[in-house]
Amino acid sequence: MSELGDAEIAINAAAAGADVVREKFGGVLERYAKSSTDFATEADLEAERAILAVIRAERRDDAVIGEEYGASGQAERTWLVDPLCGTLNFAAQNPMFSVNVALRSPAGDVAAVAQPLSGEIFWTDGTAVFIRRDGVDTPAVPSATSRMVDIDIDAPNGAHFLGAQLLTDEKLREAFALRVFSTTLALAWVAVGRQAGYITDGSLRDSVHYTAGIILCRAAGATITDFHGDPLHTAPGLIAAATPEAHQRLLELVTPHVTAG
Repeated sequence: MSELGDAEIAINAAAAGADVVREKFGGVLERYAKSSTDFATEADLEAERAILAVIRAERRDDAVIGEEYGASGQAERTWLVDPLCGTLNFAAQNPMFSVNVALRSPAGDVAAVAQPLSGEIFWTDGTAVFIRRDGVDTPAVPSATSRMVDIDIDAPNGAHFLGAQLLTDEKLREAFALRVFSTTLALAWVAVGRQAGYITDGSLRDSVHYTAGIILCRAAGATITDFHGDPLHTAPGLIAAATPEAHQRLLELVTPHVTAG
């Protein structure tokens, strides 16, 4: 293992992926269909290769699970890589996308989420959360001040889908300013104080999309549970909130939809 710490490697890997994504933003790119509404681009593939190169150079014995190139290696230390979360946004030149890198390790989890067009990297060594911009780290903490809550409406296959229902809930709309960004960048924003909350359906264990944001939220002290208020991954769904009070209110408003399903 190199002398670099795990958090710095995560930052370097996310930065390498962000460099690729930023360079290719707005260009004409080959698309590789995954489904009728989902695809990868050359940017996804090249960004993942750049991320993997950083990880392999520093932690060659670790396992890796990547969105585009799949799993390699078997080890207690596992990196989860989403080289471009929000590919459809990226392809449409919508700036809401991110590069997500996470490490799950017995010694402690770390994560870095890069926002390519702003030049920011949200990162944690597992004990605190920082925003890095131009090489300068600024501590960040959750805040519910914005009252903004993002609801992911990409329904997981075979699951009871709550996203659309929540968006039309009058009590929820009165309590919070609801948004739909369709990228886990919004989960990282909960950790750094830019959003009050984030809600999504589905089972998220071992997800390359969500793990980095979940690690950030936990390190920041945000409240994050499943739809029943139990520890995350106990049952499907995720409610992340900047404060316990905001989480309690969101849980109260989401619960009728869960029980109705």
